Amino acid sequence: MLQNLIKNKFRIVLGAILILTLIAIRAFETRLFYDPFIAYFKSEYFNLPFPKIKMIKLYLSLAFRFYLNSMISIALLYVIFKDTKIVKFATFLYLVFGSILLISFVFTLHFFGEHSKMTLFYIRRFIMQPLLLMLFIPAFFYQKISKK
Repeated sequence: MLQNLIKNKFRIVLGAILILTLIAIRAFETRLFYDPFIAYFKSEYFNLPFPKIKMIKLYLSLAFRFYLNSMISIALLYVIFKDTKIVKFATFLYLVFGSILLISFVFTLHFFGEHSKMTLFYIRRFIMQPLLLMLFIPAFFYQKISKK
């Protein structure tokens, strides 16, 4: 066990750095990204109208944040599994899910607006948080074990 830790010391340190980077993105989100919904959803938002939104700036900020988290998550998947097939598949899934989530966010905000606050809240959560990573790690781990 100790030999494995020593042998994989670089991978462990790199994995820890990538996880800390994801945590830093979350910790400094208000300074790094434009998102008036951060403060809005922390308040009693059911009784409040939507904040003033610069739609293109919000969309670009959410897209940048999603794909930044995605790149870090893909790097973490590579560090964990060292399998390029997993990385390629995860990259494809991130592109597909990212596109669907971002289009859904804009569509919901534009067409349903104030009537779909909870839908916007949860779409934003999937865009902002590395939730897909938390699904992919156990899924790929299970797949790798079941192949043996």
